[in-house]
Amino acid sequence: MKKNWINRARSPSKAATFDADYYLAMSGTDRLKIVQFLREMHRRIKKGLDGEGRKGLRRVIKVIQ
Repeated sequence: MKKNWINRARSPSKAATFDADYYLAMSGTDRLKIVQFLREMHRRIKKGLDGEGRKGLRRVIKVIQ
């Protein structure tokens, strides 16, 4: 069962510090899973609005002389 938790911070800076410490304590794989989850949630919310579907991350190469 997944647990929900709430952090009650007294200031925005303490909340930011808590968030940074929380995510730094995770493994890289866990952080990537969170990013993928957020991408999927965004896709579900935006589905049908732009018609792009699931394209993945954009890759751009720019040649500078």
